[in-house]
Amino acid sequence: MFEFILADANLPFAVSLGLMLGIAVLEGTMTLLGAGLSQAIDSLLPESLGDLDIDADIDLNPDIANIDGTGADFGHAELSNPDVGSVSALSRVLGWLCVGKVPILILLVAFLTVFGLAGLVIQSVMVSFTGVLLPGILASIPALVIAIPSVRVIGTGIAKLIPKDETSAMGSDTFIGRVATITVGTARFGVAAEAKLIDTNGQIHYVMVEPDSPDIEFSTGTKVLIIEKYGSRFHAILNTNSALTDD
Repeated sequence: MFEFILADANLPFAVSLGLMLGIAVLEGTMTLLGAGLSQAIDSLLPESLGDLDIDADIDLNPDIANIDGTGADFGHAELSNPDVGSVSALSRVLGWLCVGKVPILILLVAFLTVFGLAGLVIQSVMVSFTGVLLPGILASIPALVIAIPSVRVIGTGIAKLIPKDETSAMGSDTFIGRVATITVGTARFGVAAEAKLIDTNGQIHYVMVEPDSPDIEFSTGTKVLIIEKYGSRFHAILNTNSALTDD
């Protein structure tokens, strides 16, 4: 069995499954140390795919002037940035794969697992019928065809089980002034941790929070007061007012 998995033709699939196990061990270890790998990666992403900034340069024809001679005719301005379309296409692909709805580490583990197992199954079938293994590159093509849609299916299913991710980007500015509870990891200045808060409608949201000062840490279970939003994270201070609760 191990000889089959470790065969040269199965190297892409063995590496994929090895990476999956390595990520699982690393995530477990970092969680025990108070810094979940999944939360750290997600904190680097835009809060939603719509937050991806696209800088488009505007080229104006200097030879075109308004009738009154005050300057260029801005009606003839053209977008000259060729990357706008590619970024938009990338956003659609990531959205289709449920990036932003489901923690990206879960999607990566799903891809590595399905790709690795699908490749081994394909190679096993080939050995059964022909007695030889396909070259790893050739076997990877149908494995990818199976793995990519599977990530979409798995991500969609998980997203339905995590309604918090479907609404966490809506009205997040209203979280300022709310009390949140650190749920995973230890929040340090520059290192965010996951926190749970309840909005005015009683809905639960999970956000990434860090202290606003480098000499403060928030451990799991600490009640904090959200004071500022920047990007996809929030600054918070220790909640010392017993009248303020997270209910």
